[in-house]
Amino acid sequence: MKKLLLVCAFVIGVSAVSFAQGRQQQTPAQQVERLKTQITGLTDDQVAKVTTIFTASAKSQDSLRAAATAAGTDRAAMRPAQTALRAAQTAKIMAILTPDQAAAYKKIQDDAAARRAQGGGGN
Repeated sequence: MKKLLLVCAFVIGVSAVSFAQGRQQQTPAQQVERLKTQITGLTDDQVAKVTTIFTASAKSQDSLRAAATAAGTDRAAMRPAQTALRAAQTAKIMAILTPDQAAAYKKIQDDAAARRAQGGGGN
């Protein structure tokens, strides 16, 4: 019985520590794979273009974080620039999608924004 209790406490402790670390940023390849599962009918050409957009956006985000770290600013100071980068990324993606795909992508974006507003993360 003590062993079972000890194992349970260990599992709870490990899961609490991993949850406290937060979620990791997805790579562009992971973002594309998730998008392919969420939006049906993406062509190979669209996937290639979206991959390019996600890769460029990730590089911009990394340079923005590096500049903020070098300047000693916090995340709140980076937020307007990150919002502008996300808006540009969304506009580029919407431009390559068909109207039906664009509507599905807009719904995904709106749902993610609603989850963030409720404090539930943006996945």
